[in-house]
Amino acid sequence: MQLRLLSFLLFLGVSIGAVAKDHFLIPGGPGGGWDTTARGIGEALMKSGISDNASFQNMSGGGGGRAIAYLIELGNRQGDMLMVNSTPIVIRALTGQVPYSYHDLKPVASIIADYGAFVVRDDSPFKTWDDAIDELRDDIRAITIAGGSARGSMDHLVAALAVNAADLNGARIRYIPYDAGGQAKAGLLSGEIQMLSTGLSEALEIAQSGQARILAVTAPEPIPAYPELPTLKSMGYETSFANWRGLFASPDTPDSKVEEYVRRYRKLMQTEAWAKVRDRNGWMDLFRPTDKFQADLREQEAQLEVLMTKLGFIR
Repeated sequence: MQLRLLSFLLFLGVSIGAVAKDHFLIPGGPGGGWDTTARGIGEALMKSGISDNASFQNMSGGGGGRAIAYLIELGNRQGDMLMVNSTPIVIRALTGQVPYSYHDLKPVASIIADYGAFVVRDDSPFKTWDDAIDELRDDIRAITIAGGSARGSMDHLVAALAVNAADLNGARIRYIPYDAGGQAKAGLLSGEIQMLSTGLSEALEIAQSGQARILAVTAPEPIPAYPELPTLKSMGYETSFANWRGLFASPDTPDSKVEEYVRRYRKLMQTEAWAKVRDRNGWMDLFRPTDKFQADLREQEAQLEVLMTKLGFIR
C-alpha cells in the first residue's frame, strides 16, 4: 500500500523530501555573459549539493526586454525562476531602448563583478592596447569594435569610456552590435570585426583557446587569478569599470521567498564549488543582499546618467 502511494505521488510530481530545483531565465543567447553567469551559478549550486537540479532558458530579443516582459507577465506562476541580469538593465532603461527597468522587478542579490576586456584575434596587428589607441588617434573610426548588445549598451559604453581615457572622443568609435556575446565572438574569430568589447569571462574562453589575445581589462588593479592581464590603469589610462551581475525575481514574489533566495546564495558564496567557478571565469565576488543591492542600483543609475550624458549617449 505504501509503495503504491509513493508511486502515485511521484506520478503526480509531488516531491518526496527537500528536493531543491533552480530555473534561470537568461535574457540573451548562448555564449554571452548572462549565459555564462547563469550556468556557472547552476554548476556551483549542484556541485555544492545546494541544488538537485538547475535548468536554463535563453530568451534573447529587445536588448533583454523580451525576457523582462516575460518574467513580469508570467509572475510567480513558474515557481523558482530567477533572471540573471547586469548593468545593462540600468543602461537600457536610461537610453529608452527597453520600456522596463529594475524598478519593475524584485532585485534579489548581486553575485559577481565582471570586468570589461578588449580582445583581438591572435593574428591581429594590434599587439597592445597602445597600438590600438595609436590607430584610433589617426582615425577614430579606423577600428571596428563589436559587442554582444545594441548601440548605447554596456559593451559600447565601456569601449567608449576606455577610448575617452586616451583623450579621444570615445562616443565616435565605430561600434558594431551583435545579438548576444556568442555571435560577437564568432564575428571576431571570422574576421568580420577587428576588436571585441566584452566581459572578461567571455574573453578568457577564446583567449585560452589560442584564437585571440586580451589587450586590456577594466579592473582597477591586477586580477588575482589572472595577474598577467594588463589593466588600463597599469598602462596609464585612468579609468576602470566593473559590471555587476545579479539575480531578479518576478514582481509578485513574496518577500519571504526573496529572503529564502538570499540565504541560499549567501551559502553558495562560501563553497569551494563556487570558488572554482568564480576563479575560472576571472570574476570577483560581489554578494550584496536585497536592500544593499537596491541601494547600489539607485546609486549606479544616477552615476551612469551623468556619464552617459557626458559621452553623448543620452541627452
